[in-house]
Amino acid sequence: MAVPKRKSSRMQRRQRKAANRYEGVQATYCKECGAPVAPHCVCKACGKYAGKQILEQAENK
Repeated sequence: MAVPKRKSSRMQRRQRKAANRYEGVQATYCKECGAPVAPHCVCKACGKYAGKQILEQAENK
């Protein structure tokens, strides 16, 4: 049976185990229109970010 030569550090151990705890990106919703949007990104539905109009959207919906 294989035996480690040296004690693995806390940091190495935690980094290895962190991959099992990762649950993916949290779902966020636009505060203006309620559409699902990626964190720290402009809303594709209304074109707003942090309450400010960033992108101009076509009004033919």
